[in-house]
Amino acid sequence: MDATDMFLTDEQKMLREMVRDFAESEVKPIAAEIDEEERFPEETIGKMAELGLLGICYDDKYGGAGMDTLSYIIAVEELSRVCASTGITLAAHISLGIGPINLFGTEEQKEKWMPPLCSGEHLGAFGLTEPNAGSDAGGTETTAVLDGDEWVINGTKIYCTNGGVAGTIVATAVTDKTKGTHGISSFIIPTDAKGYIRGKREKKLGIKASDTSMIHFEDLRIPKENIIGTEGEGFKQFLVTLDGGRISIGAMALGIAQGAMEEAIKYSKERFQFNKPIAAFQSIQHKIADMATEIEAARHLVYHAARLKDQGKTFSRQSAIAKLFASEVSTRVCNQAIQVHGGYGYVKEYPVERMFRDAKITEIGEGTSEIQRLVIARSMLEMK
Repeated sequence: MDATDMFLTDEQKMLREMVRDFAESEVKPIAAEIDEEERFPEETIGKMAELGLLGICYDDKYGGAGMDTLSYIIAVEELSRVCASTGITLAAHISLGIGPINLFGTEEQKEKWMPPLCSGEHLGAFGLTEPNAGSDAGGTETTAVLDGDEWVINGTKIYCTNGGVAGTIVATAVTDKTKGTHGISSFIIPTDAKGYIRGKREKKLGIKASDTSMIHFEDLRIPKENIIGTEGEGFKQFLVTLDGGRISIGAMALGIAQGAMEEAIKYSKERFQFNKPIAAFQSIQHKIADMATEIEAARHLVYHAARLKDQGKTFSRQSAIAKLFASEVSTRVCNQAIQVHGGYGYVKEYPVERMFRDAKITEIGEGTSEIQRLVIARSMLEMK
């Protein structure tokens, strides 16, 4: 039993078993195939919608399952354990696609936009990163100009997870160039709007079955009421959104690491050298011990951040710590899992090769490790 089990409710344990069964029976069998083909698994996402996972942590009055953040985190972890592409699709949809609407939208906006997202009628995405605005998201260049009762949006967003398959995207744009970060606002944009142009889908090192696309806004018009909150609050909104999103990336990293360790353990018992399973050799045992120790520590950090969020407490530093540690643990564990496999770990026949490639994005997405260290240090030093 994992040490965190004692802190889980019966409902959370049941959810974990349900998602794990689904992951093993529906996701794992096609994980290598969709990675090789770089194919978005629409059939899997549809089944996840039927299970209520696409609205897992949102109020049932908006079509959600009414569960908590930790339950959602467990779901991302279990999916990522067998397929990180599927895990990040759910994470981006829940945390980034629906999150800003749930956190900052009006009641009217929630009632209009959340039900089709929570039911899985269509997916959500988040448009933040731009060609000239990565870690410095305050350098947003996309613009939104009010013309009568409509906002006219122009610009380009890159690395949008679900951007090419989403039905709704929350995107940031500059509404007042004279106010710096206080001149950035957030908008709800239906992707069938004229002027929403899906650009190239990125060819990536890992998470190849996840849709990561460039998006262009060309004189795209949306109603005035599609702004989230008041004008100029977008920068503050996406900082809060990313705080929550980092917990889900920590869960994704945790799931990848867990899956890689399980594969390493399995292989070490099956692989014989010098007339004994390699699991009998102390050098292999030490690798497994280090993996288990780091994964358990990462799980405590990720779950702790999720609980703080559920309790309505401040969790910005804790989410950064969880994301930083879990992501770097994931990379280390996958690296050692390949080492346990030896030459076999370097070929696609074994899943640790894919897991190793998938793990790296967790050190980059939703704030690089360098940005996490900056957030943590500033919090500890009480600097702005």
